[in-house]
Amino acid sequence: MNPWFEITNVAEVPSPSLLVYPDRIEENIRRMVAMVNGDAARLRPHMKTHKMPEVIKLHLKHGITKFKCATIAEAEMTAAAGAHEVLLSYPTVGPNVDRLIALIKKFPETKFAAVADSEASCGALSQAAAAAGLVIDTYIDIDCGMHRTGIAPDDAAVKLYQLIATIPGLKATGIHAYDGHIHDQDLTTRTKAVESSFALVEVFRDRLVSLGESVPHFIASGTPTFGIHAIRGAHECSPGTCVLWDWGYGTRHPDLDFLHAALVMTRVISKPAGGRLTCDLGHKAIAAENPHPRVHFLNLPDAKAVMHSEEHLVLETPQAAKFKIGDVLYGVPWHICPTVALHSYANVVRDGRVVENWSVAGRERIISF
Repeated sequence: MNPWFEITNVAEVPSPSLLVYPDRIEENIRRMVAMVNGDAARLRPHMKTHKMPEVIKLHLKHGITKFKCATIAEAEMTAAAGAHEVLLSYPTVGPNVDRLIALIKKFPETKFAAVADSEASCGALSQAAAAAGLVIDTYIDIDCGMHRTGIAPDDAAVKLYQLIATIPGLKATGIHAYDGHIHDQDLTTRTKAVESSFALVEVFRDRLVSLGESVPHFIASGTPTFGIHAIRGAHECSPGTCVLWDWGYGTRHPDLDFLHAALVMTRVISKPAGGRLTCDLGHKAIAAENPHPRVHFLNLPDAKAVMHSEEHLVLETPQAAKFKIGDVLYGVPWHICPTVALHSYANVVRDGRVVENWSVAGRERIISF
C-alpha cells in the first residue's frame, strides 16, 4: 500500500505544486468541532490559512458558519462561499473603509463585523457606515500581550468601547483578543500564559458589564491556544492553521492532534555534486520567512537545506544517490499559511490521484474592483 501522500498520476502534475487532501481536511474540521464538545457555534476559524472557497464549504458542511478574515478579499471570498457571519479582524483604514461598506451591501445575507482599537478608526468607519445607512457590528480589539494591534484593557479602552456603543453607524458587539504571542512548546507553560493574559481581558469585560455596557460576544485564541480556550470558557475560538496543519505547529505542539492535509510537491531538477539534490521549490513556492528547515520531506526526512533561492532549493542528504532527475519529493511546510498564499491554485488529491484544482481565491488583494 502506498503512503497516504503519494499520488499515482504524478506525471500529470507540474511542480512545484500545492497539494490538498479533502478527506484529511474534513477530519481536521471534525476534530476542531470535537474540541469544543460538538458546539460548532463556538468556532470562528480564520481563513488566512487556506484562502479557498471549497474549504469554507467543508466547514459549513460540519456546522461552522462563522469565520474570521484578515483582508477584504478574504472576507469577500468567505461571504461568496456562503458564510453566515464574517469578522474582518484587521484595522480598517484608507480605501478599505469604503470597500467594507461595498462588501456589506453586496452580500446582504452575510452578517459582517469589524474591529477597532482607536478613535480614528472608529470615526472613519462610523462616518462611512452612517452615510450608507448601515450599522456595523464592531468589536473592540484588545491587546492581550502580542503588542501588534489592539488597545490595552485599561481606562482608555473603556472609553473607546463606550464610544463604539454611542457613535452613529456602529454597534458595540464585544471583545476580540488575539493571543498569537503565546506558542510555548510546553502545554503547562502555555496554559499559564493564557491564564495570565486573559485574566486582565476578563476583568475588563466584567468592568464593561458593571458599567451597563452590552458585551454579548468574546472572541479569542490562535491555533496554539485553541485547546486551552476550548475548555476554559464559553467564548468563541478562532484557530486557523489546524485545518491544514504544518510542520512548525505539529512539532512544537504535540498536544494538538491534527493531520497534515496540505503538502508541497517538488521534483529533483539537478544533482550538482555528491550528496546533493536540487529541487524546484524556491522562495516562490514555499514560505521563506523562517530559517530552515522551511519544509520537511516525508519521503526524504534526513534532507538538509544548504541553499535556497527564488526557484531552487539545494539539499544535502546521504540518500542522494538513490534519486534520479525528475523524482518527486513530498514536503510538509514549516508554515502553511504564507505557503498557500504563494500558489494560485491547489491540486486536490482524492484516493491517491489529483482529480481537480481549487482556486486559492483569497490570496488576491482585490477580488471585486
